[in-house]
Amino acid sequence: MYKWFLALLLLSSITFAHPLRLSLCEIEFYSKKNLLTVNLKLFLTDVNEALVFDPYSKELAFCQSNEHSDADKMLMDYLNRFFYVKFNRKRIDLKIKKKKLSGEGENIALWVYLEKSMEGEFNSMEIKNAVFTDLFYDQNNIVYIHVNDESKSVMLNKETSTYELNF
Repeated sequence: MYKWFLALLLLSSITFAHPLRLSLCEIEFYSKKNLLTVNLKLFLTDVNEALVFDPYSKELAFCQSNEHSDADKMLMDYLNRFFYVKFNRKRIDLKIKKKKLSGEGENIALWVYLEKSMEGEFNSMEIKNAVFTDLFYDQNNIVYIHVNDESKSVMLNKETSTYELNF
């Protein structure tokens, strides 16, 4: 009887656990446009866990009519601790352009679109994406990087949270 209880408990914890510890990020910079764009796809339960310590919280209500007045500030405060883009070793001050939700249930994603106008010549880019690595040991962050006509993809995590690109 005890073994069945433990098996049932283990199975139920697997069933209700967040299915995947992953974020997606796409960074685009085209020197002719002088514009840096960053698109982040984050699981909403992870965002809530990071910001209000409750994965199922409705408190921040991202992208809804009752969105909390400090939701963007809280999100940017968190992102600024665990995410950045640097050009020529200078950190870029990114701003939220827009957000949207997609998916349903446990798989609702918060898409965050950031951008910054850029001027000048650049020969290096450094990216840090340690988003949610403070919460989950198995968090992986896939980053797609597009600079002019060159593309690269990298997987960043708790142990390797930064990547540098020279061009």
